[in-house]
Amino acid sequence: MSFAWLFAIIVGAFILFLAIYASTKIISTEQTALDATSAKEIGILLNPLETGFETSKVTTLVLPQDTRIYNRCNNEGVFGRQIIKVSQNSFGKWTDTDVNVGFSNKYIFSGDYEEGKTFYLFSKPFEFPFKITDVIYIISSNKRYCFIHPPRDVEDEISDLSQENILTENCPAESIKVCFSSQSSGDCNITVNYGAGYVEKNNQKEYFYTDSLMYGAIFSDKNVYECQLKRIMQRANQLSLLYRDKAEFVSKVGCNSNLNAELLEISNLESSFSDSKNLNTYIINLAENLDKKNSLTECRLW
Repeated sequence: MSFAWLFAIIVGAFILFLAIYASTKIISTEQTALDATSAKEIGILLNPLETGFETSKVTTLVLPQDTRIYNRCNNEGVFGRQIIKVSQNSFGKWTDTDVNVGFSNKYIFSGDYEEGKTFYLFSKPFEFPFKITDVIYIISSNKRYCFIHPPRDVEDEISDLSQENILTENCPAESIKVCFSSQSSGDCNITVNYGAGYVEKNNQKEYFYTDSLMYGAIFSDKNVYECQLKRIMQRANQLSLLYRDKAEFVSKVGCNSNLNAELLEISNLESSFSDSKNLNTYIINLAENLDKKNSLTECRLW
């Protein structure tokens, strides 16, 4: 073989290598941008789930390809941060991107990640004692939950939601069984002690107050639940301080609510909140007493 032919083959192989390498980099960059855009769009699509004064809202999210929605959360700063990371199945492989999209006003409860093309979402307001925020639940259509012997209010709400993957009867064998009664038949993946206010799964307890947090504890991994609950209490702390300032303001114009001391106390408890075990009888009674006193006062703060 002549030198010219050998040189041409070497140069051609090098050019082909550069072309393949450049194409791979471009595809990788485009996929990273697509993942980041998808995460941002998911966050925007959650806005209609802000319930206002409604009981709950439901929506469905359909994506064009198999997607993993990673739920990340941190408690840094005043309100902490909700982080969404998206990975999509491209050419038989899951994309890996370090691009995280964050929101300070979203509180999402889910598994560590939810995988699929279709995702069911619903939200409920959380009050403690005034409205703190709307909590959002994301569940992949690949998961099915079977609620066994739930309280009547929970059963009625599930019926109203009409979500295909949350059932109370005719449950598939592979569904995740959520048991509310010790008399429930079959193996329970998750047990809810409704009276004591905790959800038990994987031999760990997650404490809740009201159905809003109960659903969060059922659908979430423990680390996600505890982080989001702490973020909610960070927000509650700031709102308690705002209502205390409002109480002081209205008292100056002759309308005393007499709630200043209790608002300061619950604010201090919320600021030191570390995990769901802090949802004890004392702080719950304090919140409920605040709501009762506010409803009876002439100058309601909320």
